[in-house]
Amino acid sequence: MRSVLLLILSILTFVASAASPEASYGEHGMVTSRSEFASQAGIEVMKEGGNAVDGAVATAFALAVTYPSAGNIGGGGFAVIRLADGKVVTLDHREKAPASATRDMYLDKDGNEIEGLSRNSHKASGVPGSVDGLLTMQEKYGKLTRKQVIAPAIRLAKDGFVLSRDMALQFKEVLPSMQQYPASVAKFTRKDGSLYEEGDTYRQPELAAVLQRIADKGRDGFYKGKTAELIAAEMKRGNGNITMDDLANYHSVWREPIHGTYRGYDIWGMGPPSSGGVMIVQMLNMMEPYDLHAMGYGSAAAVHLMVEAERRAYADRAEYLGDPDYYEVPIAKLIEKDYARKRFADFQPDKASDSNDIGAGHWPPEHMQTTHLSVMDGDGVMVAMTTTLNSSYGNKIVVPGTGMLLNNEMDDFSIKPNTPNQFNLIGREANQIEPGKRMLSSMSPTIVTKDGKPVLIAGSPGGSTIITTTLQVIVNVIDHGMSIEDAVSKPRFHHQWKPDVVMIEPWGLSPDTIEILKKMGHKSLREVRFGRGIGDANSIEYVDGMIRGIKDPRNEGGAVGY
Repeated sequence: MRSVLLLILSILTFVASAASPEASYGEHGMVTSRSEFASQAGIEVMKEGGNAVDGAVATAFALAVTYPSAGNIGGGGFAVIRLADGKVVTLDHREKAPASATRDMYLDKDGNEIEGLSRNSHKASGVPGSVDGLLTMQEKYGKLTRKQVIAPAIRLAKDGFVLSRDMALQFKEVLPSMQQYPASVAKFTRKDGSLYEEGDTYRQPELAAVLQRIADKGRDGFYKGKTAELIAAEMKRGNGNITMDDLANYHSVWREPIHGTYRGYDIWGMGPPSSGGVMIVQMLNMMEPYDLHAMGYGSAAAVHLMVEAERRAYADRAEYLGDPDYYEVPIAKLIEKDYARKRFADFQPDKASDSNDIGAGHWPPEHMQTTHLSVMDGDGVMVAMTTTLNSSYGNKIVVPGTGMLLNNEMDDFSIKPNTPNQFNLIGREANQIEPGKRMLSSMSPTIVTKDGKPVLIAGSPGGSTIITTTLQVIVNVIDHGMSIEDAVSKPRFHHQWKPDVVMIEPWGLSPDTIEILKKMGHKSLREVRFGRGIGDANSIEYVDGMIRGIKDPRNEGGAVGY
């Protein structure tokens, strides 16, 4: 009887996973994010006359209040923006290493990694970039005032919002790792020390005060004055590295977008220190000569092709990608179609490569838990923005008096050549620690256009899986002709060169497909056993004059249009 019940449950689970939620529709604007409260904040300011940039900034500030595990003012991110005239610009507001950072700061006297130092300590934090980035993009391309776009976040922090079951459970699960930090415990428990429950109103007066200082004084309300003093004092108390000078000297950077083409579509992504833009274009270039549509979604042939492209792109990531202000990243070569053809020349349609035999590509010497939101307005302005604290709730440290969590982004540097970070990603010289340097990232905010017109906004959280999640949404739309609902909802898989493992969402591939892949030589295929699956791809598509947004059904959140 038990086996029959399990079979029925399995069938129901499969049917549920195959069903796609309906998209939200809008003619004038759309916001999709991990928090419905944050999405509503974005729509609120757009209805007041703001454009998609205003909406994105309002959403991002609200996420710092309503989704604290990844939404933040203590972290950083990247934004890809398509303006109304079709021009695409990208903003790098990634965190930076403090001026006192050193190459071997996380190694002991014998050159071995000191466990936990780069992830679970004050020294794990890079200089935050979110506030400067959000203010910079809003000032340059928004329509409203700074105070207007931050107002919804201040209101949510001061007046509070109702906790969902998921958020209350998150607080309960993270608290054991925060016990040594009184301000962290105070932020995520009630005044009497008891646990928050579903339905409670969650207020954050200290965070509201920080946001108010930003609204009143701009970047000086965060990078100087009281907030900066509180951050620097906590760093000194905990033997961290960030100083008042580090904060005052932080500035985001406008960078050239990564641009590629795929089957007549234009792909716009973020350049280094984000690795996503380069890698997505590189993988699409490798796959373009092959007919993915004819292979069929979820077929062994299609999965094999994509895994082999991923294997090679991630190997190149380890060798060549880092902060272009500190390392000469060969961007032009890596996104060149001819390079992709040569890089993929050893691809065998019926046999898997061995990652131990796949190194970085070569050419003759020459000169050369995160959250994603998508926003679009009726004038065709598009914003893809991904922001992060790195680990869920960052390093778990709330700065006393601010209500804000600190990031643990220093772990995204290559602490030691060929030593994996928390996402098992390997790095080398290009991503070594240097003072003032930005650490390499997998964030992949992406915009797709065709013939100069909007098509798709995509991106995701998920550490090393961000890139492959975004890739699959693009392939599902372009190659398999899926609606945005199906493109986001369908099961995903992931491969990142090393470890040599194909990660699969439960029910992501049929048993016979898995068996074929094993016979091809794919050594290890494992079901994902963490969270609710791979990624959280909050995406938007533009079809026949209608903006269609989808909140990834793997998690809570909201797609709101008008």
